[in-house]
Amino acid sequence: MTLDVCSDDYFILADTANVNSEADMNHKPARCAAGILLVFGLSSLGAYAHPHSFISLKTTPVVEQGQLTGLKMQWLMDELTSADLLYDAGDAKPDSPVWKKLAAEVMANVLGQHYFTEIWQQGKKVKFTAQPPEYRLERVEHQAMLSFVLPLAKPQPLQGASFQFSTFDPSFYVDMTYIEDSDAFLSSELATRCHISVLTPEPSEEMLEFAASLDKDDAPPEDMALGQQFAQKVTLQCQ
Repeated sequence: MTLDVCSDDYFILADTANVNSEADMNHKPARCAAGILLVFGLSSLGAYAHPHSFISLKTTPVVEQGQLTGLKMQWLMDELTSADLLYDAGDAKPDSPVWKKLAAEVMANVLGQHYFTEIWQQGKKVKFTAQPPEYRLERVEHQAMLSFVLPLAKPQPLQGASFQFSTFDPSFYVDMTYIEDSDAFLSSELATRCHISVLTPEPSEEMLEFAASLDKDDAPPEDMALGQQFAQKVTLQCQ
């Protein structure tokens, strides 16, 4: 079963074996605008202009026996985005049932949007599964941080390979950004044979003005791929 973040079952973790078929990857930003609010605990935001929420990303490849098996991610939400989650958590201790329940709810919605991530190799999408081996939600001062491993459906050989990946909200309601290029990084061992880089796009003035014209209840046309226009592209190149 693939999760629909707009359904009543948004809090149940999916058990599908594969969530990255070409059909699955057709995001539906208009249909799931409310679901995006649920993902990040946003009950209401009064600001105008997209984006309305901001998430800082950190990512490192997960490698086993010379093969890429996934991406380990950290999503640090801005204080406004974090507010409802932190309120629900109250004074609960880290890894308590309260935090685990919140983590499961948020993670289920992230799965319903295919981790908000696309991974490509040689022009083909790399498939991944809806069964993250680990995930955690925690408080970092006045912010909430979601950490998880995005698992690939099949390990991918690294030798001589190049991968590209992006993490973005298709509607651009949520801005998902590597603040520093170094926020996409390699382990010291992997850095001896691979290189990772972040390309930040420069949208046109027309695109910037269009995003600024959208209020919180608006969604751009699906075929416009607004969020993708602003999405950073990370390249992993190995010898």
